[in-house]
Parts: sequence; structure tokens; C-alpha cells
Amino acid sequence: MNSEIELKLLKEIEELKKQVAILKGKDENQIPTYQYSKIRDTELKKLFEIEKNLDDSIFDEWLNNKIEIDNSIESFLKDLIEDNKSLIETYGEEDLKVKFIVPILNKIRFKSYEKKIQDFYELPMSYKTSRFILNGTVDFVVSEGLVDSKKPYFFIQEFKRSEDYGNPRPQLLAELISAVELNDWKLIKGAYVIGGNWHFAILEKLERHKYQYFISQNFDSTKIEDLKAIYKNLLFVKNEILTMVV
Repeated sequence: MNSEIELKLLKEIEELKKQVAILKGKDENQIPTYQYSKIRDTELKKLFEIEKNLDDSIFDEWLNNKIEIDNSIESFLKDLIEDNKSLIETYGEEDLKVKFIVPILNKIRFKSYEKKIQDFYELPMSYKTSRFILNGTVDFVVSEGLVDSKKPYFFIQEFKRSEDYGNPRPQLLAELISAVELNDWKLIKGAYVIGGNWHFAILEKLERHKYQYFISQNFDSTKIEDLKAIYKNLLFVKNEILTMVV
């Protein structure tokens, strides 16, 4: 067969393959999309240069805050533990959220009409580049905007009862990276919850597509001293956000 004819046929075959792929929704040029709720460490490391930093001194001001809580709050937290501690590890995601976590978040009351911020549940969010798209719904975010989220400040990810149901850490990190890029920030805070256990997190942007993150010690919310610390840590975030919003 004439080489020119053969080359032409090969090009036509490739073009037909592309057209078929497009019709089947498999365009080779389509930007890959990753869901927050499904992203894993391996995928995160393909998209970004990201490393864990073990220096926990970055948490000193946040987790060693001097916030005081009154007796009524301590009684509320004790009652919450007593009512849930025997079942917390068996709760499904919605049960854990509604029965144990949401009462705490409601008590913190992130909403401020004056500053026009509030907390959102199951909020759609998307971050798109020329190489990939990160999107999905985030479990909980405190954001500027009373009706629509305009600027996300703080995330809590995955009210799961165990890591068997998906590791929330890379999911939280994907959300924090999106927020840092959307806000054009260098630093952002978050937390993730597995059953009764809480970890606080800080993500720092070092340069384009390069980040480091810090994970706090574990806080066991079924223990009163730990739950009091969780409560104060969340209050610290609330106060910090209020000072950031002009």
C-alpha cells in the first residue's frame, strides 16, 4: 500500500476514534474531574506537590488558646457525651452529624448577620484549572455570605464513623487547596472527624501547586476535657474569622 494512502487512512481512523469517544462521553481532551468525597492520597499527589509537616508548633496559638467557657457550656457538653458515648461509634454519617456534631456547631453559632457570614452544610464547590477540576459538595464550611457562599474560611470534613468509610484527610486537604486558590490565600484551617475523634488541620501554600499541611493531635470527643478543647478551638476559629471579615 502506498505510504501516503496508509498515513491518510491512519489519520482518518484516529479521527473516527476521537468522534466515537466524544459521542460516548470519553473525549481524550476532556479535563479529568475529581470529587471531594472520593479523592485519595494517590490522586492528590498526582495533582499537587504536597507533604505533611510534622512540626506541630504551628498549632500553639490555636490549640493552646486561653478561651474560657462557663458552667452552662460545660454542662451542655457533659450531657451531650452522656447521651451519645455508647452509640457514637455505631452511628451512621447522618446520625453522627445530627445527634452529636451539629448541636456543638449550633452552640458555637458561626452565623453573624452583622459580618454577613454563616455556616453551610452540603455546599457545592468547584475549583477548575487547565489540568483538572475539583468539585462536589463539602460537608460543612463557614463562609462569607448569608444566602450564597462567597468566601470559604473554615471546613469540617466527613462526619464518618470510621476510616473504613473513606479517609477524610485527603478529602479535607482537597477542599482546603480549593479554598486557598479561590481566595488567593497562603494559609487556611480545617478539621476532620472520624467517629468521636477530631483532628484539626492547617494547609499552607508554598508556591504554585506546592503545599504543606499540618495535622493536630487526636481529640476524643467522648472525653469531657477533649470535648471542651474542641469547643474552645472552634470558638477560636469563629473569633478569628470575625476579625478577618471587614
